[in-house]
Amino acid sequence: FLTVQNTMIRILIADDHAVVRQGLKKILSEHSDMAVLGEAENGNDVLAQIRQKKWDIVILDITMPGKSGFDVLKDIRAERPTLPVLILSMLPEEQFAKRSIKAGASGYLTKGSAPEELVRAIRKIYDGGKYISPTLAEQLAGDLNIQTEKPAHEALSDREFQVLLKLAEGKSITAIAAELSLSAKTITTYRSRILQKMNMRSNAELTRYVIEHHLVD
Repeated sequence: FLTVQNTMIRILIADDHAVVRQGLKKILSEHSDMAVLGEAENGNDVLAQIRQKKWDIVILDITMPGKSGFDVLKDIRAERPTLPVLILSMLPEEQFAKRSIKAGASGYLTKGSAPEELVRAIRKIYDGGKYISPTLAEQLAGDLNIQTEKPAHEALSDREFQVLLKLAEGKSITAIAAELSLSAKTITTYRSRILQKMNMRSNAELTRYVIEHHLVD
């Protein structure tokens, strides 16, 4: 860290795909005000690195093995409240960006975004701003001004939403409990709440809903 100029934006990239991390490093290495000084491939690795070193921005994927990106985001907010996090995901903006911003992210980009947009987002967030696309800005403004009928999954808490996606993947209560380090009884309770809130009766209905609303990549 001593060799990096003070003006450089110190970046930690968290993504479980090595090819994505290498691609991001290549894009950002072309900009003299940015330095990728660390990589992480899962949530625990991210948290270990933010405890060890000082970062200016974390670029975080939502879907990583173990802890979800939402859980990691909450942990970062708890441990480093002022550390900006840019979510970079394959998942569609219309379904996940609002939830990410509300959970404390400073910006949301899909992996299909142009490299110039990524660079723009990093600089804006580093300067203390939030980065959202014009489309998302319109959605957020619409939420404030118009009482629209929201999709059923927006009534779920972040944990319930996480359990919904795992149920839709066909995972058992026991498997989900092990992944999230919770009891099977707790997951069963979450499942009951999800079915009630979404007015559904079975995992098959939940799975159909998740597919129809493009909540999985």
